[in-house]
Amino acid sequence: MTNVAPQSKPQKTVTLTDNETGKTYQFPVLDGSVGPRVIDIRKLYAETGMFTFDPGFTSTAACESGLTYIDGDKGVLLHRGYSIKELALKSDFIEVCHLLLYGDLPDAQQRKDFQNNITHHTMVHEQMQFFFRGFRRDSHPMAVMVGVVGALSAFYHDSLDIDDPKQREIAAHRLIAKVPTIAAMVYKYSIGQPFMYPRNDLSFAENFLYMTFAVPCEPYKINPILARAMDRIFILHADHEQNASTSTVRLAGSSRANPFACVASGIASLWGPAHGGANEAVLQMLNQIGDKSRVPEFIKRSKDKNDSFRLMGFGHRVYKNYDPRAEIMRDTCYEVLNELGIKDPLLELAMELEKAALADEYFIEKKLYPNVDFYSGIILKAMGFPTNLFTVLFAVARTVGWISHWNEMIQEPTQKIGRPRQLYTGPVERPYVSLEKR
Repeated sequence: MTNVAPQSKPQKTVTLTDNETGKTYQFPVLDGSVGPRVIDIRKLYAETGMFTFDPGFTSTAACESGLTYIDGDKGVLLHRGYSIKELALKSDFIEVCHLLLYGDLPDAQQRKDFQNNITHHTMVHEQMQFFFRGFRRDSHPMAVMVGVVGALSAFYHDSLDIDDPKQREIAAHRLIAKVPTIAAMVYKYSIGQPFMYPRNDLSFAENFLYMTFAVPCEPYKINPILARAMDRIFILHADHEQNASTSTVRLAGSSRANPFACVASGIASLWGPAHGGANEAVLQMLNQIGDKSRVPEFIKRSKDKNDSFRLMGFGHRVYKNYDPRAEIMRDTCYEVLNELGIKDPLLELAMELEKAALADEYFIEKKLYPNVDFYSGIILKAMGFPTNLFTVLFAVARTVGWISHWNEMIQEPTQKIGRPRQLYTGPVERPYVSLEKR
């Protein structure tokens, strides 16, 4: 193939005018492969002496990334160019992990090698089981996850050199493989059951269900419907662009912290109820409603601006249309409920609430559709997971996204330590007043 020199293109710019001084400044405009254009303001302060003000960073691109693209207005979610729907219906979590980490879906040999690597990293150092004895049995599972995942760096010294690509890869494999094992151990410890060692003959999702629900005194039979549902939940939560926890991992990683510490920081961020606790909040809301007969009452309350009640699991900060993950999760939800034949009043209430909201003009007009959290909470409850473990499962799935973003960031030539600026509104400099004169 002949190499052809690229033709030079005129640089796109945007002109900013300071109305106070009359000065004008030009800044480059960058184009991604898809999505909105970005104004490059890296030299803004140097040229103007001003910062931008963007609380929550809702209009700020803090990095370049080739992992995940979201179009919230159109309800689009792509991982490396593949739609989330196709991945969830046609692939499995191991393949999605390979896709996020390496940039493409694996061929047959790559899949075999990658699955083998993950499978043979699922055991944790035997001494790690003693960590759990230091936690109260009623500790929140996420508190234990933050501590134990962070402690991985104390056991695996041979994969802490972040400048060595091979060590970065080993650390990534270890995290993807060991976080599910730790999550299952967290659950077992909380209920006083013995830890179940991982099995190399099971798939990723099957192994997680086995470690979570099996006991040594009897064989555990894998239900393929539940295993597939678990696999889809992992796929649908694997990555979601620059959300709070992913941004936390990147910010921690920008200081050149080791990958285990960075992922622990992501788990801490995910713990917040505004981020990872949404599906838990759905069940809390359903408990508050209490009975199907009260659904119309709470639908009405949710539309009253003067009422503090809000329907959890409807609408999304990013998606202003239907959450593309919700359709798959909805179908999976019905598959699980049908398979288990559960007659749970809370789950029946959830289905009644879904039906009422989808038929209500207010919700239709404002595009407040059920999101992925609405259905995932129902599925996880039906499968037997306690509510306080929901966010832990989110962390299991999101670990591959976190470590993929971390790895991408480490390889970025222009990467530098994160250092947001501020709009200072405190006192101006003032003289010190001695104690007797205060």
